[in-house]
Amino acid sequence: MRSRTATAVTAAVLATVLSACSPAADTTSADGSDELTVSHVHGLGVDPADGRLYVATHEGVIAVADDGRAERVGDRADYMGFAVVGARTFLGSGHPAEGSGDHANRGLLESTDSGRTWQTLSLGGTADFHSLKYAHDTVYGYDSTRGLLRVSADRSTWDDRARLTALDIAVSPTSGDLVLATTQDGLARSTDGGRTFGAGTGRVLAFLSWPAADTLYGIDLAGALHRSGDGGATWRRTGTVPGGRPQALTAVDARRVLAATQDGVYESRDGGRTFAERLPLSGANGH
Repeated sequence: MRSRTATAVTAAVLATVLSACSPAADTTSADGSDELTVSHVHGLGVDPADGRLYVATHEGVIAVADDGRAERVGDRADYMGFAVVGARTFLGSGHPAEGSGDHANRGLLESTDSGRTWQTLSLGGTADFHSLKYAHDTVYGYDSTRGLLRVSADRSTWDDRARLTALDIAVSPTSGDLVLATTQDGLARSTDGGRTFGAGTGRVLAFLSWPAADTLYGIDLAGALHRSGDGGATWRRTGTVPGGRPQALTAVDARRVLAATQDGVYESRDGGRTFAERLPLSGANGH
């Protein structure tokens, strides 16, 4: 059992991950034509329509080509929860670009043109999803404004489920009833679709991604990547993502893993043993 001191330290570190804020950093696209301001990464995904990496950030969505060229594809809004759910189709949440006049909390957003334009589908003005997962034709979202798991099958009406303090969630690829959440006390588990959760236990992780029934990835607060073949009951460390404290994690499949840390976005093609840089962030670690 962890001591009170260790638990307090873990809580403080997790709180920092949740709310850290610092000045923006600048990076330039490979062809030098577009200066991109990137202060924090909130989400990662690959669009099956063009195979490009898409990075949801505090300053808009950035597309990164295989040759390293990067471009902002739309506005400079803050995209928080983010998920690629189909060809050219993304889900998101967050806050508007400065001066836009939109709701401070934009609810569930959808883009059908690879992030170039977005529309609010539901909960505009009331919800800010910091984690969005799409599984079993259903959206699972962690609404940070209420500390609440919300679930929608039609992206319009929502079922409010458990209240908890979490940083990220994951849904089993084989059962919509099995939902995991990362908390300061370890991994919390629900077996009733997120209506109730057990207490957090075991390894303390920041972010999760569950691409296959026998492959669940989790990244801890120091950037070490762990893999579980039994739904989070046991873990094996596979490697370490460079760059310090993690900001986002997405496993495209059982071997291809995307992760963002304080200084960049990295990709592994060997199940997390080695990583290559896809987009530098110059040490940015803002909210």
